[in-house]
Amino acid sequence: MATSKLQALWNHPAGPKTIHFWAPTFKWGISIANIADFAKPTDKISYPQQLVVACSGVIWFRYGMVITPKNWNLSSVNLAMAGTGICQLARKIKNDFASEVEPVVVAK
Repeated sequence: MATSKLQALWNHPAGPKTIHFWAPTFKWGISIANIADFAKPTDKISYPQQLVVACSGVIWFRYGMVITPKNWNLSSVNLAMAGTGICQLARKIKNDFASEVEPVVVAK
């Protein structure tokens, strides 16, 4: 049973013998780096970079779902990219525009 499943994966049109497997696999590095950036302060987050990460994630997620055969590796990595990019943008927007400004106290 396991051998037939491995052989099916190996011979799949988007399997390990093709670039359609390896490109999305290495793209996980971008998503992992973006997850690691959640520890960074929001002033270090770039609007253009996160906007590109989120938009490319959404576009390529959609593409991975409409091509034949469906490329689940491509779709899942781009869903992760879109999610992390949107979360980073939300953190940045919340910090820049919705954070409470502390009143300045003047000492007399």
